[in-house]
Amino acid sequence: MADNDTQQNGGETQQQFAVQKIYTKDISFESPSAPAIFNEQLQPQINLELNTNGRAIAEEVYEVVLALTVTVKHEEKTACLIEVQQGGIFTIKGFNRDDLGHMLGSFCPEMLFPYAREVVSDLATRGGFPQLLLAPVNFEALYAKHLADQQQADTDSASQ
Repeated sequence: MADNDTQQNGGETQQQFAVQKIYTKDISFESPSAPAIFNEQLQPQINLELNTNGRAIAEEVYEVVLALTVTVKHEEKTACLIEVQQGGIFTIKGFNRDDLGHMLGSFCPEMLFPYAREVVSDLATRGGFPQLLLAPVNFEALYAKHLADQQQADTDSASQ
């Protein structure tokens, strides 16, 4: 199923984007302070770490993995630690290098996030904790920051 088919005049370049598969690649749940933590009135501090990785697995087919690490602490104790790697396989064809980077670094992770968010919530509930709903993430802004940081690093290394 193609979500985006366009033709550019002149070069007859056709852009195509399709989701082949969305899957959970890896899951980990730990509750090192259980069962004592359940006797406390939780005032959780939640820390979310995100990482994305995209790689070609065939011609015009890419795997993108969105890795989330959610650490829930109460005072100095870790209430639970949840790690999820949500993967997707995408057909991406006809995009220039910059646009392909944008697709792999922003658009695809944004598609994967709701699935990973659901897994995190489900694991927290199954682990005996209240439902944990992660706030939406602006992957466009994260990707723009990544590009700016990369450009700054390139500028810094060139001036040395």
